Amino acid sequence: MPQHANLAEALKERALRCADSTALAHPADDGTEHRVSYAVLDARADAVATWLRARDAAGRRVLLAMDPGPHAAVALLGCLYAGAVAVPVPAPSASRTDAERTASIVRDAAVALVLTETAHATETSRRLSRVGRAGLTCLAVDGLRPDAYDGAPRQPVRTTADSLALLAYDSGPATAPRGALLTHGSLTAAMAGLRRTLGTDRHSRIGGWLHRRHTPGLIGQVLHPLWLGATAVTLPAEPFRTDPLGWLRAISRHGITETVAPDILHARCAALLGDEPPAGLDLSRWRTALNAGEPVSAGTMAAFPHRCVPLGLRPGTLVAGYVPAEGSPVALATGRAPVPGADFAVVDPLTGRRLPDGAPGEIWVRGPAVATGHWGGPPDTAPLFAARVAEGPGGFLRTGDLGLTVNGQLRMTGRLRDALLVDGHTLHPQDVERELLRCARALGSARVFCAGPGAGALVVVQEVVRTAGGARTGLPRLAARIRALIAEEFGVVTGALLLVRPGTVRGAGTAKVRRALLRERYLRGEVRALHAEFGPEVGEPCRGGAA
Repeated sequence: MPQHANLAEALKERALRCADSTALAHPADDGTEHRVSYAVLDARADAVATWLRARDAAGRRVLLAMDPGPHAAVALLGCLYAGAVAVPVPAPSASRTDAERTASIVRDAAVALVLTETAHATETSRRLSRVGRAGLTCLAVDGLRPDAYDGAPRQPVRTTADSLALLAYDSGPATAPRGALLTHGSLTAAMAGLRRTLGTDRHSRIGGWLHRRHTPGLIGQVLHPLWLGATAVTLPAEPFRTDPLGWLRAISRHGITETVAPDILHARCAALLGDEPPAGLDLSRWRTALNAGEPVSAGTMAAFPHRCVPLGLRPGTLVAGYVPAEGSPVALATGRAPVPGADFAVVDPLTGRRLPDGAPGEIWVRGPAVATGHWGGPPDTAPLFAARVAEGPGGFLRTGDLGLTVNGQLRMTGRLRDALLVDGHTLHPQDVERELLRCARALGSARVFCAGPGAGALVVVQEVVRTAGGARTGLPRLAARIRALIAEEFGVVTGALLLVRPGTVRGAGTAKVRRALLRERYLRGEVRALHAEFGPEVGEPCRGGAA
């Protein structure tokens, strides 16, 4: 591919060269596939870019409050064409945590303009008003005609590889999110790395579940196929949470060739397929299924191909990999060629020394695709982006992920920091615990953690401060309410839920029991529950009986 000064020029060149090809495919309400050509996508993105240029958006932050789909792709390309800095956030929903997070991002990034879609325009404006930003100008991109600015310049604003392109707010709790700085150069390097890891080309149809708060998914499943001149198949994540096999049906229906998805999704599909696979599924066009985003289970790597071979899945399609939870849109795949310029190390987090094969430690990464820091340069996070290996080079990003190497191949095993990896995306436990306090008057303090070390199925230990007349008959309904809240607010499935007596989470004093300590007690079966529910992927470690 020819060299370009920035990612926007590369995307524009690809759009002109592939004008009649399908750029975007999105499931329509009637079950068919809505397609957008490169020519139409480019014209719509040009109109958005012209609108932004008329408002001096170059170099300024532009909020993108949209659902995954064609309109989000138009807005993102429009920002890049205009030289603006895209700040993606979820579209307005019933989630109070998402609303709080978006409000914090608006303040932190000091956004100048807002791009949304007609379905969310009113609520977006209402929420901006609540945080004192009623004066922000909003555009519903689906209401902007492609020919609205005929005769306007159609070349992207001139930027350099060092120009900021995107702020990825994938870290920090809802009250204090942190935006990773991704430049045109880092995104371009990420495109080349993804092509090497996934084996993509112009004939690819790249798709998967796009979680509402996961920027790497937007980069890998929207920007990457458009950079290739391939097709981006944008699938909303929410249906797959309750119907994992819907993901396989979508892959079959849309002829998707490359995917990136967490281990839990592959595991759930394998469990649901059973010995009698459903008729009508054709997985023969699937070339790479990267199992990444959380620790990869050997059981999943064996069971998923075994169940899917009768559906046409080729041997070697499922590949174990690693994608950092935040700060770097880089993907590695076991047995695939290394990513050019990327250097991964497993390091003792206390001494900074590289660890030998088989020794667990923190995963560090450096290279041209890694973010350069956090927006605003908070001093407490600066060392995370400039770590130095003892007696070795510097410039590493401390990912906060735990891992080890086996025969030189990197494997993720969990999380070092307080953030959790659930269903392939980052979850901040304090956000969940705060939201549970609002769920019902009968609930007291809660602790949430993962069954694995910082990753895996979500475990909730929730104090119940009162029950009707002391009876336990209402606890199953209360548990169902908690599960529904977590699913709606955070888009994840609760693996295990324990309703416990007061004093289990918050002891005799005012301090809560540390999450790590409570997790150890849970794994040893020492947490006594008034009511307990366990999902199939968790099992039942608690053997202490009823409280």
